Amino acid sequence: MKIGHHQYLDRESGKVLTEKLYGDRAVRFLYSSLRESAPALFRAVTSARISNFLAFVNFNNFLSERISGRRELMNACGIDMTESLECPDRLDTLEKIFQRKIRYWECRPMPEEPGTVVSPADARVLLGSFCETSSLFVKGKFFNYEELLGRDKTDWLAAFWDGDFAVFRLTPDKYHYNHTPVAGRAVDFYEIQGEYHSCNPTAVISVVTPYSKNKRVVTVIDTDIPGGTGVGLVAMVEVAALMVGQIVQCYSKERYDAPVPTCRGLFMEKGMPKSLFRPGSSTDILIFQKDRMRFSEDLLCNLRCPNAESRFDVGFGQHLVETDVKVRSLIGRAVNILSSQNRNTINCHD
Repeated sequence: MKIGHHQYLDRESGKVLTEKLYGDRAVRFLYSSLRESAPALFRAVTSARISNFLAFVNFNNFLSERISGRRELMNACGIDMTESLECPDRLDTLEKIFQRKIRYWECRPMPEEPGTVVSPADARVLLGSFCETSSLFVKGKFFNYEELLGRDKTDWLAAFWDGDFAVFRLTPDKYHYNHTPVAGRAVDFYEIQGEYHSCNPTAVISVVTPYSKNKRVVTVIDTDIPGGTGVGLVAMVEVAALMVGQIVQCYSKERYDAPVPTCRGLFMEKGMPKSLFRPGSSTDILIFQKDRMRFSEDLLCNLRCPNAESRFDVGFGQHLVETDVKVRSLIGRAVNILSSQNRNTINCHD
């Protein structure tokens, strides 16, 4: 398998950028040499116990880290510490850096129009559809549909059949709080145990349907209620990954104050902190019902950008380019507020 650069589009500037993949050499070794030559050891490395140990070694062993090294890390990652809610001097461990809080109400503005859907994270996003007749159709490489939501969840499997989805990949440097993409009431909330595969693009294309094999938390939100976004049911799947010890549920209605765990019956306002990946990088997946939401035009155009080189091309057999998006930024709108002209499929790079 020929693996080259991995590039993405910066949404704000429109530039094609090359991603610095942290630990890329180690990931390539794990998912090629080790996986093929020592499958039992590979399974152990991607287990919960070893993943938690690696997280401890990498993020908690700060006694061996110099503060200058952490500052160099922040500079190298492009982390803007002026956004931090806390004094940067207090972020004296790698774990604290990765779990930092930001003044999102100031530095992550959110659209106020009704019927808008926003990004759940600072992440790189890919769009897709389960419907074979859709221009966004992506075959089951990221995940197996039934396995992702749970094979026994027949009601939700039926509700989201032929719907669309968005995959948000958080890199290690990102702000690691997840925010609510819509307003509505949680009608179901459950955890599914699993493994801890890496979110590196090489790992994703090396392992069949890794996201539906990893540990994950599923929240189904009903938005067709008073005060809701009005895009039908939305499933938010938070996926753990290598060196992610926990997915901490901590919904706050006001900034980060008085956090409560997500549970059935909880009404969640849009754009509020919902959970935290502790401590490494991971993935959010949003699933929408068919014909209830239309993705933003720029994200649709960027998906097929011919000028970017993507590692996903190798595994998916089609050109797929990620867009770097900010948490709480617009990713789509309810179909019922779109004009008929905007509902038409746009092929930007034909």
